[in-house]
Amino acid sequence: MIMKPSLLEIIDSYSPSDSLEEASTIPGPWYTDQNLFNLELQTVIANSWQLAGRVDQLREPGQYVTSDIAGEPIVVVRGTDGVLRGFFNACRHHAAAVMTEPEGQAAQLRCPYHGWTYSLAGELKGTPDFSGVCNFDRAANGLLPVQTGVWENWVFVRVGDSGGTSATNEPSGNNLEGFFGADLISQIRPLGLEKLHWLERRHYQFDCNWKVFVDNYLDGGYHVPYLHKGLDSVLDYSNYTIENGRRFCLQSSPIVSDGAEPETGAVRKGDRALYYWIYPNFMINLYDGVMDTNLVVPLSVDKTEVIFDFYFPDISESARERNRASIEVGQRIQDEDVSICKSVQRGLNSRAYNAGRLSVRREAGEHLFHRLLHADLKTGLEPNARSS
Repeated sequence: MIMKPSLLEIIDSYSPSDSLEEASTIPGPWYTDQNLFNLELQTVIANSWQLAGRVDQLREPGQYVTSDIAGEPIVVVRGTDGVLRGFFNACRHHAAAVMTEPEGQAAQLRCPYHGWTYSLAGELKGTPDFSGVCNFDRAANGLLPVQTGVWENWVFVRVGDSGGTSATNEPSGNNLEGFFGADLISQIRPLGLEKLHWLERRHYQFDCNWKVFVDNYLDGGYHVPYLHKGLDSVLDYSNYTIENGRRFCLQSSPIVSDGAEPETGAVRKGDRALYYWIYPNFMINLYDGVMDTNLVVPLSVDKTEVIFDFYFPDISESARERNRASIEVGQRIQDEDVSICKSVQRGLNSRAYNAGRLSVRREAGEHLFHRLLHADLKTGLEPNARSS
């Protein structure tokens, strides 16, 4: 009988100290083991700042958005005092979701199950048919808060209790800017993202572990000439660059027009394409006057949702045709990635595969990703889980 390796053994099967020239990928079980996936939700996802919504969804008092982060139901709402607050979206009575729509506006937060009502600041205000209950502290039964912060046009929350670590054993920071880091913030600030307006959201389902999608994104354009012919026609592959920060990777390529595939060339213009990955699961893709963001949501050990939001400088009716064409180019790229990510996930389960070597020229971003993962998982591994 073959003994299943423990969670600690799986984590320790990767060597984060290897240089890129000597490094291999994280091994196959990192993508297929249920216990490791559960630990990722509790550490990597819960302890990082996760996208919960856009500022333009939450400008007025009572406007709210809901989401699911690391398996936790979350609601973010603008208070009557103008303050943005995030809460666990679980009623303190019998745990039902208090706000059930993806977004909306309400004067108060009322649970649809038994009518318990909370203020926009999360205070418990109404408990129907609850007279006679002894030793009940109403003030202690408001909605439980989560850390909430704003960066550029996005609202982020953090549901975990600790800041985690980075691959260099630096504290990740309990505040939003401390987690992202001054180097990333200083790079993004001059790009003028505030001039772009949200137009559309699309959801994509992938039959793979969430890290397969991130690896694919971070391979330095390695797969682009083989899978994305349209995109390849506008990128200068030989001058594609990869730059790692403390907790992000910027991939960048000059954009070319000679020989561009017509549909892609019409909507992917400018001097350079910029592809920012922010640990662990958020991407910002920028072309001249066009941006899309990707949020990679782990659903199960082999199922992933990727949420795309598309932004443009002009979202008026006169720009509709051009914007739709740009979105459809993005759709085609994702369609091309779906099958290869499924193929990779199938291969990761094979007895023939354990780990693969990394391209020094192309895969520095993956190397950073894997080292950050290892640091967070090793730190988050509880003593009572070491033998699981």
